[in-house]
Amino acid sequence: MDEARLQDAIANPQNLGEMADADAVGTVGSPDCGDMVRMWIKYREQDGRKVIDKASFQSFGCQTAIAVASMATELIRGKTREEAMQMSGEDLSKPLGPLPPMKIHCGQMVEGALKAALEAEGRELRPASKEPEVGDSEPRRSQAGTLADALGAAGKQAGKIRIVLQPAPASNG
Repeated sequence: MDEARLQDAIANPQNLGEMADADAVGTVGSPDCGDMVRMWIKYREQDGRKVIDKASFQSFGCQTAIAVASMATELIRGKTREEAMQMSGEDLSKPLGPLPPMKIHCGQMVEGALKAALEAEGRELRPASKEPEVGDSEPRRSQAGTLADALGAAGKQAGKIRIVLQPAPASNG
């Protein structure tokens, strides 16, 4: 693993946060262990093709998952849905260098969130009033909900989840 790239991706994650006008949303992970990733995708037309214009994410889990999700949101920009569907967790984490065996699941989680969002694209949008659930991959027009919402809903069911919000890192700009 390229330690310098990983540290930079952790310290300066790109495209972190909700996307209110997303065309698709996907969530993957387990509230029982706390590792979860939610990804939002927005499309645009380019040269007669529908391509990914931007993507954002939220992650509860280790720093490697945050770094891989950050890289993935950059790597998929400009790709068609079909091109992005072909990308593996290894492809999405490649700029960070090979992940250690105990961190490979981070790339797989990001791949799962991406594919859940890509598979959700094109489904009929449901009303925004429905509370998001874990494993939720259906987009909603007015608000996709946050990963904290999904964890909160899971916690109500499981009674085991405790969410501690951390302050955002100070911007160096």
